[in-house]
Amino acid sequence: MGMYNAIFDDELLNPTGIYKERLSQSALYAEMLAVPDDEADAVGAWLRDRGMSFRLGTDERTELTEAQLRWQFKMYIAALRIADDFGLDAVGIQYQQGLKDLVPASDLAEGLLNSTERPPVLSRDGDRELFAGRALPHFNEADEGVAVDALVTDRVWTAMGLVPDNTLHDVRWGEDYEGDFVWVYEISGSVPGSHLGGWHKAEGWRQDPVFFPAGGSTINGVSRPGELVISRVFIADGVLQADIFRGTAIELPEEETARRKQATNPEWPIAHVVLHGITRDQFMARHKANHAQVVYAPDAATADRALVAKAAMLDRMGIRVNLVGDVRL
Repeated sequence: MGMYNAIFDDELLNPTGIYKERLSQSALYAEMLAVPDDEADAVGAWLRDRGMSFRLGTDERTELTEAQLRWQFKMYIAALRIADDFGLDAVGIQYQQGLKDLVPASDLAEGLLNSTERPPVLSRDGDRELFAGRALPHFNEADEGVAVDALVTDRVWTAMGLVPDNTLHDVRWGEDYEGDFVWVYEISGSVPGSHLGGWHKAEGWRQDPVFFPAGGSTINGVSRPGELVISRVFIADGVLQADIFRGTAIELPEEETARRKQATNPEWPIAHVVLHGITRDQFMARHKANHAQVVYAPDAATADRALVAKAAMLDRMGIRVNLVGDVRL
């Protein structure tokens, strides 16, 4: 999409120990065509068995349909098989330009990939479960700042015995609410089910035809209250850097949540985020994209320790780390 700070030159990326495989959108589409309907339908059955629901209709132009869901489940399976082929540790789907004219939105597949609790997918020969027991971090819009961040988070949280499910959010806007400045974080659907409190807390709505002409389901819901580590990897002064900071996802009344969703995109998942020691104006003057990477920790003390561990790993990879706001060392 040409997003600022979304592409890292190899000269900056390779010294970190991370390398790219540049794959074609057509390869993903071709792999989707090879996925049998019954395998795709099994993904849908898995989600419904765990309580996820979908707002379905019959008008392909404006409503979510079973046909659109089947394509999204095929994309999920195809992405895992391609990742297995190439030995990938993370994958990004560049959906908006190109694939949007062929198939439904990638976001449902992305959220499944970002979840450690997800439908099993077998290799083409049926002999192996792909990436069993783990997520395959997905970086929305093929944003390589998200890619580095998601992969490092997955490694650190897994090593610490924490749930590594993480995602980017778009930083939309924010307002004061009872003395706190509460940010509206929304993304077009790629949140893990665990961020909402489980798949039973997720509801699939049709993506807006303005952005997603072929439709597809979101993973709609409200991110659960909890302690967050938030970050952004970016290029500045000719080097890779990472800003890393703490936040808390809070619960707001239903009517306030509905108001905030209606003012943005009601079909997308939302998080109500309070940053620690960072004002609105400081954030807006500093942050190097509208993408912020978000991961939960079970409590504040664990979040502080995990932030330090992640900062240390980024530093050892040669990425300049900036601790932002109130950070406990």
